[in-house]
Amino acid sequence: MGLLITVNGGFMLLATLISFIYKDGVTTQLLAASLTTIFVGIALMFLTKGSRKEIQKRDGYVIVTFGWIFMSLAGSLPYIFTGAIPGFTNAFFETMSGYTTTGATILSDIEIVPKGVLFWRSITHWIGGMGIIVLAIAILPLLGIGGMQLFAAESPGPSSDKLHPRITDTAKRLWLIYVGYTLAETILLKVAGMNFFDAINHSLSTLSTGGFSTKNASIAHWNHQPIIQYIIIVFMFLAGSNFVLSYFAFKTKFSRILKDEEFRYYFLAIVGITVFSSLIIYFYADMSSSSINHPMVWGRFESGFRHSLFQVLTVVTTTGFISADFTMWTPLLTMVFFGLMFLGGSAGSTAGGIKVMRHIIMIKNGLLEFKRTLHPHAVLPVKYNLKSVQQPIVFNILAFFILYMLSFIIGVLVFSILGLDFDTALGGAASTLGNVGPALGKLGPVDNYGWLPVAAKWWASFLMLIGRLELFTVLIVLTPFFWRNR
Repeated sequence: MGLLITVNGGFMLLATLISFIYKDGVTTQLLAASLTTIFVGIALMFLTKGSRKEIQKRDGYVIVTFGWIFMSLAGSLPYIFTGAIPGFTNAFFETMSGYTTTGATILSDIEIVPKGVLFWRSITHWIGGMGIIVLAIAILPLLGIGGMQLFAAESPGPSSDKLHPRITDTAKRLWLIYVGYTLAETILLKVAGMNFFDAINHSLSTLSTGGFSTKNASIAHWNHQPIIQYIIIVFMFLAGSNFVLSYFAFKTKFSRILKDEEFRYYFLAIVGITVFSSLIIYFYADMSSSSINHPMVWGRFESGFRHSLFQVLTVVTTTGFISADFTMWTPLLTMVFFGLMFLGGSAGSTAGGIKVMRHIIMIKNGLLEFKRTLHPHAVLPVKYNLKSVQQPIVFNILAFFILYMLSFIIGVLVFSILGLDFDTALGGAASTLGNVGPALGKLGPVDNYGWLPVAAKWWASFLMLIGRLELFTVLIVLTPFFWRNR
């Protein structure tokens, strides 16, 4: 944890450099936050240098859970030292939203925030996204979290189809892809018309599927430049895909990608929902006062398709960028997008949510129950990527889904007790637990979380944390038996 906090402070130095370059007036404060964080991190490392180095399974849960919390506490310092975000609760909420790549913000006027602080805000996304890759590849499968051992069987390992036999080398290769995509998107957005500062910030947010923008209107600020939105669409799709498949693509193993069951369903779901949404928008939505409105028939169709594809991807991948207010299209599409908050991206991606892989396993297991009812003595294993899935993994995934929905229901109830209306409580719980960002009601795509009561902000922060860390990781630490000696 000391190492994590030290690295955190190192990234703050980057924000300090940006502040110095743009002369935004908060360079000294950001430098103070960075040095404070580095000092605390090094002190923790020094004080614990004599401890044992072996990490047991129980230690893994503690490191992941408290590591994310301590990172968020330290990450709040730039907001507090600069005064860009008033109050510790608001600063912690914004930081937790950043590290969990949720993208929910309490800021009402983003464009007046100093550039160094905005860059730090985007960096928290990028650090969180990079951390999630490591969790998915190296830690969660070993802990047996929510069926992620199935993903472990599909990625790191000694066989020729896997990336590399050592987990650390696997993570390094995926990090290189992550960094490479970030640089590529930055260059493309700059060429397409964004200034460099906006380009790098939106690239950091896209690849982490975060959603923090440097503009009050988010990506709708560039509605008059469709090429910018199409570039972000491409990289949102890649960020929501399994990063292992990107590695195979660079190795020209395209057959491996086409055979991947999760990728096929992920792609088909996006295409199908986009086409459906586009048709509804074109024929039924009132676009008279919308940015989608266009004087030409083809222009209106292209605009409707682009915004539909953009919003489908931003919700499915839990990125949370906004190009249009989907809650204003039709009640039917509002419900469709609410449902998409529970879909999630692919395993091994930076996306949040339940994940496509788990949905596939649950649906297949459900369909097999019909056959098992007719043939109770038959052995009918669930197959994924043409391989039989072990029964404990199926049970683990089913338990994860039940726990996820139970957490959602409790989330809605608590928000309601804290004074939120039904639509807002429903959308807020789904969005924070799924790390989506935009929600429904008073937390819709064009609104922010700043008006929430203090208790609701802390509850939202908790939901963001457990949703990002696959539920079991955090919730098991809250159980009494976890702390009992064997």
